[in-house]
Amino acid sequence: MEIAGKKAVVVGGASGMGRATAEALARAGAHVAVLDREGSEGKDVATAISGVFHPVDITDFDAAEQSLSAAVADLGGLHIAVNTAGGGKVQKTLGRNGPHDLEMFRQVVDLNLVGTFNLNRLQAMHISANDPVDDERGVIVNTSSLAAFEGQIGQVAYAAAKAGIAGTALVMARDLGPLGIRVVAIAPSLFSTGATAAFTDEQVAPLVKDAAFPKRMGRPDEYAKLALAIVDNPMLNGQCIRLDAGQRFAPR
Repeated sequence: MEIAGKKAVVVGGASGMGRATAEALARAGAHVAVLDREGSEGKDVATAISGVFHPVDITDFDAAEQSLSAAVADLGGLHIAVNTAGGGKVQKTLGRNGPHDLEMFRQVVDLNLVGTFNLNRLQAMHISANDPVDDERGVIVNTSSLAAFEGQIGQVAYAAAKAGIAGTALVMARDLGPLGIRVVAIAPSLFSTGATAAFTDEQVAPLVKDAAFPKRMGRPDEYAKLALAIVDNPMLNGQCIRLDAGQRFAPR
């Protein structure tokens, strides 16, 4: 899909991989709406790229629907949706203090999987209103994680949620294929974002030692490059692409 002139929403676009993607889409000529939490840098990011900002808490499902609808109304349509919002908490299935807290498990799954799917179903609805170009109406890009495949000790909730995102890519692509809508997930390894900003080189080295090359954290613009390549190439569909420098996560 040609990016120039298209309407795009980036959920989680205030920082990290989402911000890099919003900026890259704008440079490529897309009209971009940044959705992120109130109090984030989302408004500044949107202003810098001549886009629009709408606050969103993706775990408030009804409010997220309203925020997305408002963003699409501001844009005048939707062709590209990139979803990067998420996060995790660490707790073993059974630890010294007893079994995994069930409410925490639900919170992590709601944030990463249910929140993403809620947006996906609504994004697909908006995209389906487009007139097709070369039979294509739009693209949805979701964010999984290497934890979906090699979750580390204590990541059982996060791994379950991110595996769900990886696993739904093909099914949603099949569901939405007759409408000309593609769905692809990206599974990053450890990336340099706000969550890892305080890591020293000494802390990073053991975390990336199993990568083939390069042995470093990923950079947000490298995620953005893949997201834009997915949008650009109509044969990329129904899969989860590892963005990991050949790394496989160890148990710890």
